[in-house]
Amino acid sequence: MNALNKSVFPLAEPQGKTIFNHDIMHCTSDDVIGNEFYSGRALCLTQPGDFIQMHPHISSEWPYITEHYDRIGLYYSHNAIWDVSYRYFMENPQLEPSVFFYSTAVDVVVHDRKWYDVVHYINSKNNFMDLADQLGLDIPQTYRFDSKGKVGDVNAFQYPCYVKAAISVSGTGIFRCADPEELHEALNQLEPEIPIQIQEEIKTNLFLNVQYEIKNHKLHRLAVTVQVLKGYAHQGNRFPASYEPWASVEPMAEWMMEQGMQGIFAFDVGVVESEQGLRFMPIECNPRYNGASYPTVLANKLEITEWVALNMDTKARSLSDINLSGIEFDPLTNEGVVIFNWGCIHAGKLGVLIAGDIQIQNVLTSELESRL
Repeated sequence: MNALNKSVFPLAEPQGKTIFNHDIMHCTSDDVIGNEFYSGRALCLTQPGDFIQMHPHISSEWPYITEHYDRIGLYYSHNAIWDVSYRYFMENPQLEPSVFFYSTAVDVVVHDRKWYDVVHYINSKNNFMDLADQLGLDIPQTYRFDSKGKVGDVNAFQYPCYVKAAISVSGTGIFRCADPEELHEALNQLEPEIPIQIQEEIKTNLFLNVQYEIKNHKLHRLAVTVQVLKGYAHQGNRFPASYEPWASVEPMAEWMMEQGMQGIFAFDVGVVESEQGLRFMPIECNPRYNGASYPTVLANKLEITEWVALNMDTKARSLSDINLSGIEFDPLTNEGVVIFNWGCIHAGKLGVLIAGDIQIQNVLTSELESRL
């Protein structure tokens, strides 16, 4: 394997164009177990000749994930850097940076202020709703407040509703409230000076993830997937979706491109039946890669046309303990299991793509669960 350590500056002249650093430690909640293990999922995005930075704690799994990818015919970069410091971006300006989320920590070394500003702006749910209003998008009724102290009478809202911190990560700071008492309790759990919103609950169980990618200053429609939910918790995504409501969010996607957005980003859209017909209601924008991005790019590379991506628990703590015999992806049948989020095996988790029609997905999911 090509493993570069953190003492190598600058990197050798690459064949590819991109250096991937999809570490999430700068932008997720400390409460999420195994944050440091997620940087490896960007491996499935890479091309030969690219470079990928990953946390050294997952280096022990490198032989197993590369053997898996070699068996299924996935092309990827062998240039592994076991260090997630952003200084590699500064030391290698000839490489295009790819990050999970363009944060302050990234901007210190990349210095793309337009990219930073649009991410910073749209990452606020209140700013998102303000802009959606301006663009005429069909959004849920949403009250925006500078702080919870400005909310006033909790009896004034329609229930059930959601109270949300304007900026939240990993679902933290979001509460469903069935009545004024629950709203009052939720407000008490939020910090006193942060912006919040109170939003009507839209009546649907169908939520879509609508992804775009901006490359070379051009906007590309990437994919629409169905969010797989367990209760209110996000479990994964399924492709294809029954609907592709690009028009519901494209004015904002175009605005983001004009403002300097780069890379992959996505919108959450609820599908609501009404007397006037179907409504496609944007809820928020994730101005970054998201859980659906990795399997989407992976599926495109392997030319998989039907798939489900799931986050699964496992008793194993190494990929060497996972038996995929007979269920591993076969490019001849276009069916089977691909592991894409592999570093989190150290925390007892896996991100997997299961290729095939719905019946095949169900059979393979059941079989895989029995092996985990």
